Amino acid sequence: MVIHAYSEEYLYSAQRIMGDMFDYASDSYEMDLDVFFGMFLVSDVAYQFQTGNPGYVAGKTGCELVKEVIRQSGLSLPELPEEMYLDKSPEYWAGWALAFYQWYTGKSFQRIHKAVSIDEILKMYPAFHEMDIMQFADAMDERLAGFYTETNLERLRNYAGLSQSELARISNVPVKQIRLLEQRQRNINHTRAITVMMLGRALGCRYEDLLEI
Repeated sequence: MVIHAYSEEYLYSAQRIMGDMFDYASDSYEMDLDVFFGMFLVSDVAYQFQTGNPGYVAGKTGCELVKEVIRQSGLSLPELPEEMYLDKSPEYWAGWALAFYQWYTGKSFQRIHKAVSIDEILKMYPAFHEMDIMQFADAMDERLAGFYTETNLERLRNYAGLSQSELARISNVPVKQIRLLEQRQRNINHTRAITVMMLGRALGCRYEDLLEI
């Protein structure tokens, strides 16, 4: 079971739009990207983007998204000409790579940003911008795992007062698999749907509650 945030057909467009959004906010409006991203997170734009609303991941430009975030924030800033930069900056790469990671993992932008700031992603540019994007995704996974030390599966199992062995017996999921999921040696978001459903049934929760989103 591989759960992505939305259809892959929008991925290329979404990466380009978020890259342009970061470039425009940084270069034209001269905004600190962590400050701008905080505005983005509390706006409706973040939700529409991360859930794959075609009007946001394909139908708008990055410049239009910046202006919408500014309007929703209540700030009174001048309407600057829209500009698409030919040279792809570290800021563009940060937005491009972040859009991929959010799509690939299905995690919310809020959850990602809580663990890894935009400034930290920008610092990853020299090492990762010429690598395969999956190496960036793996590095982000490590950072999030270091921040969120307990998986949802482990948290809910402990809340239910069950050991790994007891959960294995009740759910009919091998204890080795439960251990690997809790240690993040296997990604529960990429686990077979039936396995996650069996665990959720045993813990009395929705299967979505076990996913790392």
